[in-house]
Amino acid sequence: MRIFFLNPPFKPEHGKFSREQRSPAITKSGTLYYPMWLAYGTVVAQEKGHDVCLLDAPAKRLSYAEAEKRVTDFRPDILVVDTATASIANDIEVATRLREATGAFTMLVGPHVSALHKETLSDAPGVDAVARREYEETVVDLAAVLQAKGRAGLGTVTGITWRAEDGSLVENPARVPATELDDIPFVSKAYKEFLDYRDYFYSHSRHPIVTLVTQRGCPFHCTFCVYPQTFGGYKLRQRSVKNVVDEMEWCVNNFPGLKEFMFEDDTLTVDKKRAVAFAQEIINRGLKVQWTANSRADVDLETMQWLKKSGARLFCVGIESGNQAVLDDMKKLLKVDKVRQFFKDAKKAGIMIHGCFMVGNKGDTKETLEQTLAFAKELNPDTAQFFPLMVYPGTEAYNWARENDFLVSHNYADWVTPEGLHNSVVNRPDLSARELVEFCDRARREFYVRPSYITSKAVQAIRDPQEIKRLAKGGLSLARHLVFGTDKPTS
Repeated sequence: MRIFFLNPPFKPEHGKFSREQRSPAITKSGTLYYPMWLAYGTVVAQEKGHDVCLLDAPAKRLSYAEAEKRVTDFRPDILVVDTATASIANDIEVATRLREATGAFTMLVGPHVSALHKETLSDAPGVDAVARREYEETVVDLAAVLQAKGRAGLGTVTGITWRAEDGSLVENPARVPATELDDIPFVSKAYKEFLDYRDYFYSHSRHPIVTLVTQRGCPFHCTFCVYPQTFGGYKLRQRSVKNVVDEMEWCVNNFPGLKEFMFEDDTLTVDKKRAVAFAQEIINRGLKVQWTANSRADVDLETMQWLKKSGARLFCVGIESGNQAVLDDMKKLLKVDKVRQFFKDAKKAGIMIHGCFMVGNKGDTKETLEQTLAFAKELNPDTAQFFPLMVYPGTEAYNWARENDFLVSHNYADWVTPEGLHNSVVNRPDLSARELVEFCDRARREFYVRPSYITSKAVQAIRDPQEIKRLAKGGLSLARHLVFGTDKPTS
């Protein structure tokens, strides 16, 4: 069958909407994530013999008309459309219009629709189905059933919620997540064939970059984190280190000028023994690469030293708060003193840190916000981001906000500003959405305009000229927002 995987256009006039990141938005730094899960669906369907196409409309800032032409020219039998909370109304409209234009069986995918599958289909009478959670094999099974039996066989496809002929919504049993991850083709092969790797950018990493995962799922239960709760689950499923490094070698040979890998595991370092084995595999092969990964602030010095030897350049670390009670309330399972030691050890190991700080969580007050800003300055990560709490359907944080009537809006479009930037919709009596956004704007300014920070970046650029491009690309975009303050919180 002919299967089209689409990351649909959304606000192209304002920038590149980064749909797959944990808080989808047009980012102030210009960061744009790969549509990795769509790419996995593409490469798996291709391996099974289907004719496939993958289009990332935000990466090229395509209009709807431009995306429609690409889809209709392909003449798909199945159309798989990615979604996000903030763009869901747009995504439904795009999917509906394309279904009318092509007649393709149309299915929505992603964390938002996984959490709200029946609600989404109720709001989308022109859409056929939703795939819940990871969906590579779901798409393949769907194609086989449609080819053999048509819609009459839809009841046998695990992992979907679908619309019956009488209009009723049918929720099929859940799909068992894939565990033999080495059997899945390299996602980078879909990047190579269908995407332009130069379009993707992380402000904390060197460009061009390729994003991979070494494992799926996360054993931690942070209340705000959307992917474990709505998509990948809590059970850790791992690729062999050999399989991961094989793909890294393939990428080095197929992406000219590749500067870095980004590992989008929820937490690459969760299994310290495996992390060291991963480092040793890279070293033993003599593979000269640099890489970045998501990490918790609990990695020991010896592990970090091994990772540094293998090319680790930077860790993205969710620190979130400088207040212990707030960390405990969000089930972070992390101690403030442990964070301080982690930063000291990272400095000894020579690994830079991109620190993520989030305000507006349960227990936060004006005083704890100031503690968090002071903690950020004390830790002094290489780069830092400050966000108001972003609550997404399917998470504990969303349920907490909804049950306490803290949501300013129930219109998902308000999860971003009219310009597509992150917005805050959590409005507590003692800490309003406007105050959270204004604090984050001020925190960014105070963190980045410190003379000591500016001097350290200048020294870093002099010592390592390769850093100049990264600092300039992310810094220029961020500077515009620091100066003009474009956030407009819902109120």
